[in-house]
Amino acid sequence: MTILSFVFFTGLVAAITWYLTHKDDHDSSKGYFLAGRSLTFPVIAGSLLLTNLSTEQMVGLNGLSFRDGISVMSWEVIAVLALVLMAIFFLPKFLKAGIATVPQFLENRYDAGTRTITDLIFLGAYALILLPIILYTGAKGLVGMMDVPAITGIESQATNVWLLIFLIGIIGSIYALWGGLRTVAVSDTLNGAGLLIGGFMIVYFGLQAVSPGSLSEDWQTLKAAVPENTFNSIGTQSHDTPFDTLFTGVLLLNLFYWCTNQQIIQRTLGASSLKEGQKGVLLTGGLKLLGPIYLVLPGIIAAYIFAGQGIAKDDAYGMLVAKVLPAPLTGFFAAALVGAILSSFNSALNSTCTLFSLGFYKHMINKSASDDQVVKSGKWFGAFIALAAMIGGGMLIGQDSIFGYLQKMNAMYFIPIFAVVVVGILSKRNPPIAAKFGLIAGLAIISIGYFVPQAAELITHYNVHNFHFIGGVFLFLVIGMLIIGAVAPTAEAWSLQDVGAVDLTPWKFAKPVAVLLTIVVIAIYAILADFSVLSSDATTEALNSTSPPAITALPEAE
Repeated sequence: MTILSFVFFTGLVAAITWYLTHKDDHDSSKGYFLAGRSLTFPVIAGSLLLTNLSTEQMVGLNGLSFRDGISVMSWEVIAVLALVLMAIFFLPKFLKAGIATVPQFLENRYDAGTRTITDLIFLGAYALILLPIILYTGAKGLVGMMDVPAITGIESQATNVWLLIFLIGIIGSIYALWGGLRTVAVSDTLNGAGLLIGGFMIVYFGLQAVSPGSLSEDWQTLKAAVPENTFNSIGTQSHDTPFDTLFTGVLLLNLFYWCTNQQIIQRTLGASSLKEGQKGVLLTGGLKLLGPIYLVLPGIIAAYIFAGQGIAKDDAYGMLVAKVLPAPLTGFFAAALVGAILSSFNSALNSTCTLFSLGFYKHMINKSASDDQVVKSGKWFGAFIALAAMIGGGMLIGQDSIFGYLQKMNAMYFIPIFAVVVVGILSKRNPPIAAKFGLIAGLAIISIGYFVPQAAELITHYNVHNFHFIGGVFLFLVIGMLIIGAVAPTAEAWSLQDVGAVDLTPWKFAKPVAVLLTIVVIAIYAILADFSVLSSDATTEALNSTSPPAITALPEAE
């Protein structure tokens, strides 16, 4: 029943996606990379949510809550503030410029050299960091959820992870390389419905496993059984996201991710109008408020059910699903989870194709290329990157905390690019040399902090949290760029020109909804907050019991 329900749901999504998109324009660059600028708000919201909602969240974030409790909800709740800023500030500018990629916007603002550097950073990050992690976490989650050794006849977990990495990679490549952005967005939306339903089912059946009573009784049993500060929104220094990091690295990483990350914002760039784009982005913000229920609470339930069994935190979610879900529902949820994996993988792969085709092939290699040649170049490059990602995914076997590893590695390119975009928009006379300084210096400083043992030891010695470190780098880059702009400003002030790509009439409820979402975020933190854990005694106790997650050398794969 598990296998049958898995095959049925997976096949159903594929069939509906084909039916809805097989007549689309897959040959022109506008149709392939931007869905013909035809996306409406339900598809934008569904695709945004599921591109983000993959196994690095389902497995990784629940793994962190398995250890730290509810405080790790910051990754979901703070994201709402970033989505608000995207809808109100960044999206109108991106759609006005009519861009297809973030590097293209930076060429508009600075020069072609800035675009080339940014294209290279994005391509390297997606190929070496994002895509391999998506495949690895997806395979690891499925191995824990389904009895994969019984299906394959292979006992080695590592071998089964390798097999699933290649299976997921091949299927995801077909979606991304054959169908383009609209195929990706439609399949995202369909899988998103399944994953949300499945995620809430895990919570329901998990609470039933805690105590076979009503949900309110189950909830009270869980709250009474777990450690005192499990449901405290305020993280201490021993947690992955201490409270003070919400205002530095956590906020900055969210702002880049939701406002300037090509993989994410590409579906907003394909919006049919500013109004549809804003509605889609803000709807995503509303849905993210539900994230702690299915991305954090299951990890806490797993900590209760598997207490004292010594399981690894990144294995907790898959084991919980296997334990509490009936077999037919396990197959359904596994199919939805595969959909989430495919969504993140093929979205990142589609963005990689877009960056290469429009940033290098059309821009540098073959400036007179036809639309058909541009699209084909993206497909061939995407196939090469997909293969490299499958190999890289297998090399991650043995990482201690894959979600923490992802956020740490993401900072290397998130922070420099976001700094350059923000300064570029706010400072009209900032010169191209300042942007190049921001990109190169930011990448170099964070890399040194991560990979040079002496630098890592120095930062650790002064007890600097990783998120404060990257916040400090961001501030240094912004100040450095502004100083360069003051010393050598451009002769003319930059102005953003409307290219007439879409209707720029804003949604009349955009600002009220944005304010409402911000109030809800503050209210969630206030309701769950117990600031007493930040007192000197509590902090000292936390520091003595667990070393803070400062920057250290990256763990080697076992």
